[in-house]
Amino acid sequence: MLNFETFPVGPLSCNCVLVWDAAKGTGVVVDPGDEAGKIRQRVEALGFKVTALLHTHAHFDHVGATRELQDLWQCPAYLHPADAFLIESLPMQTGMFGMKSVPTPEMQPLAHGEVFHDLTVIHTPGHSPGGCCFHGHGVNGALLLSGDTLFQGGVGRTDLLGGHWDQLEASIREELYTLDDATRVIPGHGPMTTLGEEALDNSFVRR
Repeated sequence: MLNFETFPVGPLSCNCVLVWDAAKGTGVVVDPGDEAGKIRQRVEALGFKVTALLHTHAHFDHVGATRELQDLWQCPAYLHPADAFLIESLPMQTGMFGMKSVPTPEMQPLAHGEVFHDLTVIHTPGHSPGGCCFHGHGVNGALLLSGDTLFQGGVGRTDLLGGHWDQLEASIREELYTLDDATRVIPGHGPMTTLGEEALDNSFVRR
């Protein structure tokens, strides 16, 4: 069973998530958006080896620390290829928000249905073309890392580069709300929720 820990990083408070198997001593980092030193310290304190860096999408606040950690741990980083253009546009992204530029990471492709460290990739385009969620089973039940697809009481913006409302709505209804209602959701920003709560009460997309 998977253990997890989440904490906000960077000026936009992206939720970085550490997911690891204590018995195996290995794990992954999901959305290392900034503050590489903070992420490294937590991994070292928890005592597991990072085998991969996974990304829900390629907006700058979710990939800001990727290159530094990639170089530190000599591990691969994965992203859905439909978001490759966002990696190429990182300088433009940070410039739009008045933020400092971030080092460009090297990404390997991931695909819908692939499994990384017991986390299954669910392609959920809408917030971005290559947006993905990661679904697995933690020590306290089913777990979904939803990135910026689904939030507590909200959904990801679709007015950014590559966003598409109809795709986002379909991704949430057809891919996420078909999972168990008790699934705990760790979004890309803000507090945790459950799929059941969002399917019933989300202000933007309900079941």
